[in-house]
Amino acid sequence: MRLQALAAALNLPPTDLPDLPVRGVTHNADWAGPGDVFVAIRGARFDGHRFIEQVRQAGAVAVLGEGLPDGLTSPLPYLRVPDARAALADAAAALEDQPSRELRVVGVTGTDGKTTTAWLTRHLLRAAGLKTGLLSTVGYELPDGELRHFPAHFTTPEAPQVQRTLRELVTAGADAAVLEASSHALALERVRGVDWDVAVWTHLSREHLDFHGTVEGYFAEKRKLVERARHAVLNADDPWTAQLTGLAPEETTYSAEGTQADWTAHDIREGAGGLDWRVTSPLGEFQAHLPMIGRFNVANALAGMAAAAQLGATKEDLIAGLAYFRGVPGRMELLPGDGAAPRVIVDFAHTPPSLEKALATLRTTTPGRLWVLIGSAGGPRDPGKRAPLGEVASRLADHAVFTEEDCRDTSLADILREMERGAQETGHENFTTIADRAEAIAWIIRQAQPGDTVLLAGKGPEDTLERADETLPWDEVAVARAALAAWAAPATP
Repeated sequence: MRLQALAAALNLPPTDLPDLPVRGVTHNADWAGPGDVFVAIRGARFDGHRFIEQVRQAGAVAVLGEGLPDGLTSPLPYLRVPDARAALADAAAALEDQPSRELRVVGVTGTDGKTTTAWLTRHLLRAAGLKTGLLSTVGYELPDGELRHFPAHFTTPEAPQVQRTLRELVTAGADAAVLEASSHALALERVRGVDWDVAVWTHLSREHLDFHGTVEGYFAEKRKLVERARHAVLNADDPWTAQLTGLAPEETTYSAEGTQADWTAHDIREGAGGLDWRVTSPLGEFQAHLPMIGRFNVANALAGMAAAAQLGATKEDLIAGLAYFRGVPGRMELLPGDGAAPRVIVDFAHTPPSLEKALATLRTTTPGRLWVLIGSAGGPRDPGKRAPLGEVASRLADHAVFTEEDCRDTSLADILREMERGAQETGHENFTTIADRAEAIAWIIRQAQPGDTVLLAGKGPEDTLERADETLPWDEVAVARAALAAWAAPATP
């Protein structure tokens, strides 16, 4: 694309721009290269305009921004835009030639359940014969099914990476794509420019208040997905859904708790082999089986089925697809075992409601004691959930272990004291505090017996562990497997 064509795509007034080719767009000066357009974003700590000379030397051909600061001139053509982040997303979509318009796109948002719902939806669409890609917090997949990860420096994919991945999906022959849409992605316009066919709403609870300020602010960002989609799939059991009804041109509702809805679950049974229930839906009534633990996954399955049906999946596709879904890495992931050792499960639950759901579910299928390991993130992230996490862990588990979970620049001791306080307010002293997460995992598995269940909560599939002065590679499943192997090994004389 030429610079003049990009300016036209952004609806900017005609100006005397040089006829230069544009290779890409970025807001990070360190990523800029020859032929790029640099978007100068004013952030809380840095103003991107300070890096114009750096990107010029790197070969950038133009700058987009909301206006040059007083006293600063640009050696590159400067295009003034009303909203720099919006311009970053719109430019990225234009440079990739609007790839989402060549796909059928499902977006999934909510506090809890969005990853499992996104993976289920992707799986059911594939069962229906659609070549489907996925962009998830766990990674991204092309239609070939291989899970990939963005480079380490992309802590969260920005708009250019989202659009580039969508173009990669089109090139790989995809018919559809399923994207997780986090509140940050919506607020920071990372998924602006995506043409949404279906928006799925799972559930809302307190989270990310350090960024959004209030629950209402958090909700306002997430509702953007519903507002931008042609069809909404809404959880009738979530109180926030009342404020979403009517925002999309079309909508479908679902309920796993007996609320009147288009898709409903009845006679739910949970056993060693997974979940079974009866579905009533616009496609008719049928029996469903999902080889996952966790009664709450019935709601995720209903949401995924409703979304897949909207894109053409039949009742037979849904029945067959659910029956062989293998789950999501780090989401109620059951580690392989022979029954002679404790049952160990890795899950991403890191909010009080999600931890409560996980523990309540495991309690019903655990003949022995229920153990849980949990930490709470540091930094400016919502400190108000630390004590509630401790309270939930102590109240619902037989024994809790409090440990680290990305403490960052917050004192780990302070975080752990807050979790202990929450536990003590239940009147229980059934907890142990072990600061080092690897040591805590080894300890909790060593204490458990056959018939017990150990839930390792909070990290799930994340591949780093952040401390005050270092970021370590992390694999929760590998650490747990090593601890299980040590548990099963004969004692050394």
